[in-house]
Amino acid sequence: MTAIPLPAALSMVGKTALVTGAASGIGRATALVLAELGARVVICDRSPMDETRDAIEARGAVCSMAHGDLTEDEFIASLFAGEQIHALAHCAGILVGRPWQEDTAWHERFHRVMDVNVRVPLQLAAAAIDHMADRGGGHIALVGSVAGKTGGTSVSTPPDYAASKGAVHTLVKWLSRNAVGRGVLVNAVAPGPVETPMTRGFNLGPTLPMGRIGRAEELAWPIAFLCTPAASYLSGAILDVNGGAFVGP
Repeated sequence: MTAIPLPAALSMVGKTALVTGAASGIGRATALVLAELGARVVICDRSPMDETRDAIEARGAVCSMAHGDLTEDEFIASLFAGEQIHALAHCAGILVGRPWQEDTAWHERFHRVMDVNVRVPLQLAAAAIDHMADRGGGHIALVGSVAGKTGGTSVSTPPDYAASKGAVHTLVKWLSRNAVGRGVLVNAVAPGPVETPMTRGFNLGPTLPMGRIGRAEELAWPIAFLCTPAASYLSGAILDVNGGAFVGP
């Protein structure tokens, strides 16, 4: 069987991609896909990432790790202080499964979710835009959620999470308007429920149109696409990747 070469528009050969939340879930899957497309991958997380690094290197790709907390300004700045970053896939985020009415630390929880899910992507993307614009441009892919469009796929969706992802969708539009003229394209995906450590215990599959929740790699490919030259005319777009759970504007 003759191997089909990777189309140039999808190739990440010679480019470096930074992937956050890469220890597991969508972030890990995205890092692996970008490695398959030829990127040198910088993986970022607070948790151990050795397994992700080993899987990337097993594919013949180059990988480096950046351990740290994205809520710390100095750590975000350090990510763009070295080599050129051509693409950023920001997959890190949090979801607290406890019912908010029963959470005795509701106020602290709300501020924590907004800090991680809204402030961090804004600050991270702003730093990436400045870095990329000074080096000829680049691609940024954020992760929203169907919950940010519909309020959630069930009544159990936490309101703080839904609100934070709605804010991410707004940030994509704002960031796009501020970055596109500088050669940086900012887009996002809006997943439905996806099987990751963060969603473990949520039994939503039977309620969804396809009868199952998504797999991490099913989000990774659209995210990786937004990081490639093939997405050269996309800016401010939010791609619905939810197995038909939401169909609408």
